[in-house]
Amino acid sequence: MSKHTPMDKDAAARIRSAAAKNPDSDTAEDDFDRRAQSAADKNEARDDDDNRRTAGPAAPPSG
Repeated sequence: MSKHTPMDKDAAARIRSAAAKNPDSDTAEDDFDRRAQSAADKNEARDDDDNRRTAGPAAPPSG
């Protein structure tokens, strides 16, 4: 069974770079670079939301 790795910003950047270097490639022509960036943005937003939910309430100010 293969391991699934969510798209992240670094992977999306590598895909965008490859598409920019070869604009006639399948990756560039089918807009995969844009879809990869969109997926990375969604995954980052989801991770940020998960982190906010698990962080718990903020400590009250001391004083």
